[in-house]
Amino acid sequence: MSHKRIPKRKAVLAVGGMAALGAAALLLPNANASQDGTADPKAAPRILKASDASDLAAQLSGLLGDAFAGSYYDPGRQQLVVNVVGDNNQLVVQAKKAGAAVREVDNSTAELKAAAQTLRSEATIPGTAWAVDPRSNKILVTADSTVTGGDWDTVESTVRELGPGMATLRKSTGTFKTFASGGDAIFGGGARCSLGFNVTAGDGTPAFLTAGHCGVAAAQWSDTQGGAPIGTVDQAVFPGQGDFALVTYDDPATEAPSEVNAEGQRVPILQAAEATVGQQVFRMGSTTGLADGAVTGLDATVNYPEGTVTGLIQTNVCAEPGDSGGAMFTQDGLALGLTSGGSGDCTVGGETFFQPVTTALEAVGATLDGAGGSAGAGGAEEGAGGAEEGAGGAEEGAGGEQQGPEDQQQGAGNGQQGAEDGQQGAGDQAGGADEGAGADEQDGGEEAGTDESGLTQTH
Repeated sequence: MSHKRIPKRKAVLAVGGMAALGAAALLLPNANASQDGTADPKAAPRILKASDASDLAAQLSGLLGDAFAGSYYDPGRQQLVVNVVGDNNQLVVQAKKAGAAVREVDNSTAELKAAAQTLRSEATIPGTAWAVDPRSNKILVTADSTVTGGDWDTVESTVRELGPGMATLRKSTGTFKTFASGGDAIFGGGARCSLGFNVTAGDGTPAFLTAGHCGVAAAQWSDTQGGAPIGTVDQAVFPGQGDFALVTYDDPATEAPSEVNAEGQRVPILQAAEATVGQQVFRMGSTTGLADGAVTGLDATVNYPEGTVTGLIQTNVCAEPGDSGGAMFTQDGLALGLTSGGSGDCTVGGETFFQPVTTALEAVGATLDGAGGSAGAGGAEEGAGGAEEGAGGAEEGAGGEQQGPEDQQQGAGNGQQGAEDGQQGAGDQAGGADEGAGADEQDGGEEAGTDESGLTQTH
């Protein structure tokens, strides 16, 4: 599939950075660990990659129990910051022993979830969204430009009723919409979307993940406009409990490598992982190419015109129509999300929501095998095992139990609601196919410089 448009505001992946990309995913730190694998209780917070911070956060969630009030990654200090409620000093000591920076906060996870449920019951209005922001220990509520008059008053009063210090409300200049369009990349029913990640379906056949609102718009998809179908939708969810679809390749002999085609360069994808607030991420889409930004919220609820979608990842990455379903990933080869929708564009910026890959894989019964097939996956698992061993040692020193894998699985189903028929929204945006493709061909092709890792941050 060709990518005709190369926008000015984007991230560039250098050819020289590819080797580092593959290797970086296997270099897992074990800072502040002693010779016997336990953590020094007086040591400073561990220096971590964002992917390792996610694993540590999952372990601490089980260790701290009700005292755990969320966490986020501080990319400047390369530390995991954990929010703790209550006055149990022993738990604070345990979290520090495990390698986290600890911050005492007022709002518990249970209180924040209850507030989110109040928003859902009283302020489910198209054009609104909310997600827990662990950095402020509040719920961030966003209303787009369509929320005015009585609707705005309802949202504002609901936020006020939650009580002081529980939520913040802000206005977005754009409009929340799904990013399906007509033009380039994968085509079905007059709509254009983007392929996310190649996976293996439960029966062992090759398949790929894309957005659910694309999957409900058409049963078959092609890699050229007007071309013969290459895949058939096996499962699709939108709206409701996510925005994801599994499309199986019609030819079972199709080669479906675990990689992202980042504007002609191949980024090996080693494994699926959970996102962490503060994590730096990249997105690839058929309209805007490669873009970057950071994760700003988890378990987000978005009220699209087609219906409510829960359990999404909120980011400040830009996206535009046609980018739907595209891959969100990290520079060290972790698959995090599938582009769902949002507001704004890649000229003025905006916010974009993503379907977590881990949740989609579990729901459809598929697996992401890792770059290079089973050998690549095995290498990633071996490296991940080293990280778990190091984190496990730290937790052992803190007196905790090994609960990380179970806690990570538990999060896959958070915020799930019933699914509805979503064909209307994706189909409504299909009319601009030829116009969108023509605009893509007219755009220029400036490139930005690259950093040592081969990835240039634009945010």
